[in-house]
Amino acid sequence: MKSHEKLLLENKAWAEERKRHKPEFFEKLAHGQQPEFLWIGCADSRVPADIIVNAEPGLIFAHRNIANQVVATDLNCLSVVQYAVQVLKVKHIIVCGHYNCGGVKAALSRQRSDFTLLNKWLLHVKDVYRLHRDELDAINCVDAKTNRLVEFNVIEQANNLAFSSIVQNAWRSEQRPMIHGWVYALDDGLLKQLITLGPESALDPIYRWDDEPVEQAH
Repeated sequence: MKSHEKLLLENKAWAEERKRHKPEFFEKLAHGQQPEFLWIGCADSRVPADIIVNAEPGLIFAHRNIANQVVATDLNCLSVVQYAVQVLKVKHIIVCGHYNCGGVKAALSRQRSDFTLLNKWLLHVKDVYRLHRDELDAINCVDAKTNRLVEFNVIEQANNLAFSSIVQNAWRSEQRPMIHGWVYALDDGLLKQLITLGPESALDPIYRWDDEPVEQAH
């Protein structure tokens, strides 16, 4: 049996088991979604959002990319954020990185000629490294340096969310969502909270959005 055929069989078995335990399960899901959380995580196959927090389908709206980044020019990610915040009305956004992240580790190296697109994406992680160069360069162990950059990157991406007009408008009008920066440990399966931001969080004024009308000069 080929690997993709096994996935189809596993899906059938999963669906049948669900219907046995909860006959109305799929009918309820088909009527719509009201997730409480938006999860922005790494694309790494070892960090599936629903599984590591033992969540039922329908609780988490998810977006994943390499190194769990929130980039101001990434229309894919920002479209997910806008839909989650403005339409689904999520109460929490979780940015979740993980230790021993391959993307973050690659960002600590020079750019590779065969990574034509990946180089561009990892430039954003390199920017995070540059902001914390002194502390990171003082760490001699490559794994420890990678893991510290993983933490800095999660914090930076959580802040990037807070800097967005999408989040700031929701904070001003509806006092939500809360933003959480977490990191996942592959070796024990546990999550660690690094940062929490909300409507009352202090932001540098340079990142605040000003919707007040500008007076015209006469």
